Amino acid sequence: MANAMSTVAEPPASLPKVSTGLRTARLVLPALLLLIVFFLLPVLSLLLRSVLDPAPGVQNYAQLFGSTTYLRVFGNTFFVASVVTAVTLAIGFPTAWLLAIAPRWVSKLVFAILLLSMWTNLLARTFAWMVLLQQTGPINRLLMWLGVIHEPLILVNNLTGVTIGMTYIMLPFLVMPLHATLRAIDPTTLRAAAICGASRWQAFWRVLVPLAMPGIASGALMVFVMALGYFVTPALLGGPEYMMLAELIAQLVQQLLNWGLAGAAAFVLLLVTLSLYVVQLRFSGRAPGASGAH
Repeated sequence: MANAMSTVAEPPASLPKVSTGLRTARLVLPALLLLIVFFLLPVLSLLLRSVLDPAPGVQNYAQLFGSTTYLRVFGNTFFVASVVTAVTLAIGFPTAWLLAIAPRWVSKLVFAILLLSMWTNLLARTFAWMVLLQQTGPINRLLMWLGVIHEPLILVNNLTGVTIGMTYIMLPFLVMPLHATLRAIDPTTLRAAAICGASRWQAFWRVLVPLAMPGIASGALMVFVMALGYFVTPALLGGPEYMMLAELIAQLVQQLLNWGLAGAAAFVLLLVTLSLYVVQLRFSGRAPGASGAH
């Protein structure tokens, strides 16, 4: 009798597992369909265009990597992205550190300014920099009025203009994750370093920077990846000498109607971006284990 009752009681126990699985599948299915429709299908279409247009084969990739002109564009893309990342890090780290130690009302005010700059239209911000950086713009006029320069500087249609414009746009994406990392550091750690005889410079390089490295790495990688695919700011503030890959893809599609070569260039850029994100995921995944090992 007991065995019969146990066999009757078993099926209801398994029903919640089945219903939970169906409920999970229903929750995951919309996100999965969204990824398939808006990510996987466009990427597949891009890949097919790169190997089928104008004829089946890998001639588009051979042309892309066999031409010195296209290789120069690749070099410009990585060079500009590296310069922008370095300048953004040089400005963003002290900014994030000041926000971490500043009074709360100052921190909120600066954060409001950063968020306001992020919410402003990208095209409007880029055009504003075009006005500010031109030879008759306010920056050149101010420098000449102060006697710093005697003739206007060329700040647009070159690497300087691209670096200034992109650094301004990328700065919040570095400051925010870095600020969160710096706020999590216990201030007594730096005081202990000072008590042990470390100078301010030693405490900065040997204590603060290693502790802030996760935020530095994630923020710098985010800026670098975003800078690789930027189009509007380099196109308006840069020149033909520093053409980037996104601008090349736009020209191949809009002017030359070479969809196959544009698809190959875009697919290569996508692979580079995904590879960098994999590096970031591995780095962030190893960080807790590394810290736990110590």
